[in-house]
Amino acid sequence: MAEIAPVDKLMQQIADEYESLSRQLKVIAKYIEQHKSSLILERISDIAAECEVQPSAIVRFAKRFGFSGFSEMQDVFRAAYTSKENGSPNYKQRIRKLIETRDGKLSIGNMMREFVDASRSGLDELAAGLDDAQLEAAVSLLQKADNIYVVGVRRAFPIASYIAYALQHTNKRVHLVSGLGGMYRDQMRSVRERDVVIAISFAPYGKETQYCARIGHHQRAKLLVITDSKLSPLARNAEALLTVAEGSAFAFRSLTSTICLCQALFIALAYKLELDIEETTDPGGYDD
Repeated sequence: MAEIAPVDKLMQQIADEYESLSRQLKVIAKYIEQHKSSLILERISDIAAECEVQPSAIVRFAKRFGFSGFSEMQDVFRAAYTSKENGSPNYKQRIRKLIETRDGKLSIGNMMREFVDASRSGLDELAAGLDDAQLEAAVSLLQKADNIYVVGVRRAFPIASYIAYALQHTNKRVHLVSGLGGMYRDQMRSVRERDVVIAISFAPYGKETQYCARIGHHQRAKLLVITDSKLSPLARNAEALLTVAEGSAFAFRSLTSTICLCQALFIALAYKLELDIEETTDPGGYDD
């Protein structure tokens, strides 16, 4: 098994201690979690301004996690991301620069290119930050589940709808928790211990999704969370946690990376189930 990188250890420590942090330090933790790859380029005053705190709070945050100050903590991110920055174009920085320097109206074609670049940036971050252990745990949960309940609201609803559709191509019993008519509680009523709840939510985190996750946890079902941060309120009870940071353009976040993650999750499950089938019956396959 590959050794865990120092930056990953730090982010896990931040996630583990998040609930015990002060309000200011929680704000800083969220900012760092969401800007890991660009942190090496930012000054302490810039981060303080974005977090609406004093620079001394950034220093206090760094010391809370064992560093002498901000610069030493920044070195951890520099070691992790400098080679990646040099190895491939930083699309996020290119988009920001284009927005800041362009003159006149933006053509439809260039607008489209900005969205494509934003999505590509998100996919690059997804590939760089994949957690193999959590992916294995997620597939294992789905493989063993009697029933799979999928919930996501607003921006996350098309993701929930897609993964429910995909999973229905396996032999699993899959339920899309749509909440139609406000019936979240009724649709979650039959969740049991051997079931899995897939909860999909991004900041500011849907209350309905959190409610369904709490019901699942109370009923001792397993919880698979797809979210944008280890600091998400859904993360604390998750048996498997998959994080994905989408690229954005014109203040609109893409869904490209999350769809990609869900497609890979489905294919991995189908592959595992097919292996199980081949061990007990004649080789076969799924119909299209």
